[in-house]
Amino acid sequence: MRTGYVYILKCSDGSFYTGVKNDLERRLFEHSTGLEYSYTKSRRPLSLVWVSDELEIQDAIALEKQIKGWRREKKIALVNEQYEDLPGLSVAYYRRK
Repeated sequence: MRTGYVYILKCSDGSFYTGVKNDLERRLFEHSTGLEYSYTKSRRPLSLVWVSDELEIQDAIALEKQIKGWRREKKIALVNEQYEDLPGLSVAYYRRK
């Protein structure tokens, strides 16, 4: 069974890049050297700020898609391990008071 990791990189412009890969070390090398064209190529240097536990690949892909849909402040809470804040940050912006 294939497994993978979800990861978040912080780019030099302060933005976040979320990805999924089964060989995390190789993918981080590709990002850091700019071997492949991607969102991160022009935003180096990069910092790895969060990595999931090892997941079955379909679960990793689903988590990546979920995180990519989050607003910046929710990603920051995840990176800072503020897990108790995540549910409140899931509420639609227009509904929060």
